[in-house]
Amino acid sequence: MNSIELTAIISFALLGSIGHCIGMCGGFIMTYTMAKVKPTDSKFAQTFYHLSYNFGRVASYTFLGALFGYFGSLWEVNPLVRSVMFTIAGVLMVVMGLSFAGKLKFLNSIEIPISNYSWFKKMFLYQMNSGNKSSFFILGMLNGLFPCGLVYTMLVTATTTSSAFYGALVMFIFGLFTIPTLFTFGFVVSLFSGQKFRALMIQLAALTVIIFGIWTIYKAYLQFDFWYNTNKELEKVETTQMKCGPAMKCEAGKCGMGKCGSEK
Repeated sequence: MNSIELTAIISFALLGSIGHCIGMCGGFIMTYTMAKVKPTDSKFAQTFYHLSYNFGRVASYTFLGALFGYFGSLWEVNPLVRSVMFTIAGVLMVVMGLSFAGKLKFLNSIEIPISNYSWFKKMFLYQMNSGNKSSFFILGMLNGLFPCGLVYTMLVTATTTSSAFYGALVMFIFGLFTIPTLFTFGFVVSLFSGQKFRALMIQLAALTVIIFGIWTIYKAYLQFDFWYNTNKELEKVETTQMKCGPAMKCEAGKCGMGKCGSEK
């Protein structure tokens, strides 16, 4: 992971969390805050609860990143395969960026509410009614499973790493830099609820992911160019080593040194 990719991930997380995550997770945060965080709780306790929730989200993202990174490693890692993976990832990022910007309706078709499933409802209600402090962390983990365009974009990036470790690292960094927005959401609701401000953040996030997608497509081109030129060099070497045509035409005892051998 180079500095350009790291900067893109951080920028995407910060801008996207303001523009998109508030809409996706804001209701979830307000629900558990009203139900489980008492006004009489100390500031330290409230901070602990919100941090637990957020690190639960990050834990889910990190696990998914490791899973998708491992999935990407199942293919034979060579420049051509990596080029194909980068191309698919780059195109998907551009499409998602255009969807964030409102130019496409791609995200609307893939952000299917997981809360509609009975198993999720049961787990959610159980943790909401639980007095155990660990319930905040588990609620965060459940929230981390919400279908989300931002998460999808980063999971595509995690897949291109072809590594469970680096896939997890991509998602950990992404999740970590979404914390500031969602952690402070309850204290500065008026700022984040401003439609013009959120719309601006969404557009900036869209631009970031489109640029990141174009950069990924460029990396695909570099991988393909490396693969193509390497194959050409190998063909030249093989042609140079075979000086009297195909080996099948060289009968035993008739090919001396300098004819079919590698000597010039």
